[in-house]
Amino acid sequence: MADIKALAESIVGLTLLEAQELKTLLKDEYGIEPAAGGAVMVAGAADAGPAAEEKDEFDVILKAAGDKKINVIKEVRAITGLGLKEAKDLVEAGGKAVKEGATKAEAEEIKAKLEAAGAEIELK
Repeated sequence: MADIKALAESIVGLTLLEAQELKTLLKDEYGIEPAAGGAVMVAGAADAGPAAEEKDEFDVILKAAGDKKINVIKEVRAITGLGLKEAKDLVEAGGKAVKEGATKAEAEEIKAKLEAAGAEIELK
């Protein structure tokens, strides 16, 4: 029983990178694939110390349209491909995501475009 407890403590102490390497090793060497959100992923998420990896996906949140709401609606339409009514509703609602899961570069580009149009933007 002591060996299992030691193994569990070792798994819980893994960094995200080490957990990813363990997952790859189990898959390649033994044909074992952890279920989505399985124990290996939970163990990796538990290590939220200073060695945490940099976030690579961002949500672009429209906090407020500002004074130039029409320009913001035009930009939202261009970015999302929404129709006029849908884009207007999104802009007027405020606090809604314009783009989810964007790369850092894409999120910064969208933020710059919307801020240039007069909107207040937040990246999460």
